[in-house]
Amino acid sequence: MHKGDDTVSNRKQFVVIGLGRFGGSICKELVKIGHEVLVMDKDEQQIQEFSNIATHAVVANSTDESTLRSLGVRNFDFVVVAIGDNIQESILTTLLLKEMGLKNIWVKAKNDYHHKVLEKIGADHIIHPEKDMGRRIAQQMSDEKVIDFIELSDEYSIVELFATPKLETKSLIDLDIRARYGVTILAVKNKENIDISPEPTYVIERGDLLIVIGHNKDIKRFEDQAM
Repeated sequence: MHKGDDTVSNRKQFVVIGLGRFGGSICKELVKIGHEVLVMDKDEQQIQEFSNIATHAVVANSTDESTLRSLGVRNFDFVVVAIGDNIQESILTTLLLKEMGLKNIWVKAKNDYHHKVLEKIGADHIIHPEKDMGRRIAQQMSDEKVIDFIELSDEYSIVELFATPKLETKSLIDLDIRARYGVTILAVKNKENIDISPEPTYVIERGDLLIVIGHNKDIKRFEDQAM
């Protein structure tokens, strides 16, 4: 079975419960990064598919406490509960994990009701993959300047914006973006490289991609007035 690269620093151990599209993609990415991943699912066919991808792949019922204990899930750094349509199973699994004392439990929520229950029983992080992706796509469709969008909270975001001709040949110090608009340019990407925390003397060129953080209203004002 795949064991990953032993030279990877900060290697962590993850349990992924539920191998649907979401759980499967998380498993593949974690293994690709170099972490150890134990995957669990009741579907034998799903487990067979991941037996050569994950560090360990087990056919198991996650609502059975003795099974969770026998697999040693308490020794893992993170558990991702990615159970798809069965809300009851997701809730029971999360509750068992909390009762066993696990500290980093990330759970996929199907809807707002599911989210509220997970919140009450102490899930450490609740994920809405469809809703989160929907917001990003809506932002990109509604604003042609937005290349990508990450919502940090209801009020703050990180956006990627292509520099318009209005900004070309001007330096960051000339534009004085933070003082004028209250947003910060975290980085500038061009064809050659990415400049993290660019110097105030950086001159914006055609095709530069600006990575901007700030309050949503300030970002919108920056787009409307400066771009």
